[in-house]
Amino acid sequence: MKNKTILTSLFIALSAVVAVNFASAEVGHDHGAHADHGVAHYKTMKAPNGGRIIDSVEPHLEFYVTPDRFVQITFLDAHGQAIPFTEDEISAIGGDRSSPITVEFERKGDVLVSEEPLPEMKNMPIVLIIKDTSEATTVREKFTLNMSGCPTCSHKEYACVCAH
Repeated sequence: MKNKTILTSLFIALSAVVAVNFASAEVGHDHGAHADHGVAHYKTMKAPNGGRIIDSVEPHLEFYVTPDRFVQITFLDAHGQAIPFTEDEISAIGGDRSSPITVEFERKGDVLVSEEPLPEMKNMPIVLIIKDTSEATTVREKFTLNMSGCPTCSHKEYACVCAH
């Protein structure tokens, strides 16, 4: 008898949740108008050079390490296409914690490129510092720059999008 009461209560609660969900949905409301604002969109956005997407700032950035170990920062629109450089100030700190290096960038066309190549390290902690000059805010993006190749996709591990 007790199990029957629990099952009945559970069924009523589930029915109420479903009913509220249907009642709150607008007729003809699809998410096409703002589909590009979802978190899943940023995870599937393809970087134009095969680098890591930094989506904690607007416009988004691509952090890409060139074959000669220079860092290239490309500014991206909501669809992952390269856009002209903004006036944001960007720097990075990385390397060995006992003697970290500071990475400064210079403008080359519509991208920023590091003034010096990164040291030869397979795994390097990176702190990317992005200062939005228009809003006077600073964002720090921390990640490990793993230069190993991904076993299932064509990217380096730091930019892997296959979620293996």
